[in-house]
Amino acid sequence: MVITVLSGKGGTGKTTVVAALAELAGKVIKVDCDVDAPNLYLFYKGMDIEKKNFYGGKKARINKSLCISCEICEEVCKFGAVNNASIDPFACEGCGACTLVCPQNAIVLTEEKSADTYLTRTEKGIISRAFMGVGSDGSGKLVTYLRKNVKRFEEDNTITIIDGSPGIGCPVIASITDTDIALIVTEPTRSGLDDLKRILELAERFETQVMVCINKYDINTDMTSQIEKYAQEKNLFVVGKIPFDKTVMESVNALKPITEFKDSSARKAIEELWIYMNSIMITKGFLKTKN
Repeated sequence: MVITVLSGKGGTGKTTVVAALAELAGKVIKVDCDVDAPNLYLFYKGMDIEKKNFYGGKKARINKSLCISCEICEEVCKFGAVNNASIDPFACEGCGACTLVCPQNAIVLTEEKSADTYLTRTEKGIISRAFMGVGSDGSGKLVTYLRKNVKRFEEDNTITIIDGSPGIGCPVIASITDTDIALIVTEPTRSGLDDLKRILELAERFETQVMVCINKYDINTDMTSQIEKYAQEKNLFVVGKIPFDKTVMESVNALKPITEFKDSSARKAIEELWIYMNSIMITKGFLKTKN
C-alpha cells in the first residue's frame, strides 16, 4: 500500500507528518520525492547502500572541429541557447532541432546528469532519496525512478510512505501516480484552502482516495471550519487536526520525529490521525490487518 503526503506549498508541515507517520506505522519504506529540497533522511541514522547517477535529459554539444560557424543552429533554436557557435547548457532544452539542421553534423545530444540517487538503510526501513543539481530538469522522471528503486524491498502488506513535493507540478504528478492514499496537509488560510482545491482536482484524475490533515488548525478556527465544510461537500475524510505546537520546532532542530516528544500536543493529534487513517484503510480494503 502506498501513502503519498502532499501539500500546496512548502512549509505546511508535510515532512513532520511523514516522519511521525513512518514512526507510528513501524518498519516502512520511505521515499523522499521532494527532490528539489530533500530533508526526510535527516531524521534517521543509516547507511547508504546504493548511490547512482541519474540522467534526466539531454543537452546539445557542438564539436568545434566540425563546426563552420554557419549559424543555422542559432537561427533555429527557439530558446536562445546558441550563440557564436556555443551552447548555453542552462538555456538548452535538449529538443534536438539544432542537430537536425546542422550541415556538418557537428552537433549531438548527450545525456546530462541531473541528480545523485541514494538508497539508505536505517533501523526502521529503507529510504529512497536524491539530490538534484542546480538548474537540472527531469524532476518527474527522477521521482518515478525513486519509487521504482524500492520495489525490490516491498513485501505483502508493505506500507510505502512518500514525502511528495509541494504544488501540483511534474514531481507531484509522478508522486501521486499509482498511489492508494493521498494525504493532503493544509493550513487554515485562504491560500491553504485554494491549494487544497488544486491538489484535489489533480488527485481526482488518478482516482486516489484523498484524506485531509489541517495543520495548526487552531490559529484560525474560522478558516478551519471552511476547510472542513469544503471537505464535507467533497466527501473527503478530515482525518486529523494538528494544533499549533512549539515542540514541533524543537523536534525539527533536534532532527527527531515529533513522536519522540511525549508531552507534545502535535504528537497526540498525529497519533489520533494515524488511528483514524488505519480504520479507513482497513474498511476500504487497503490493509488486511491493523499495524
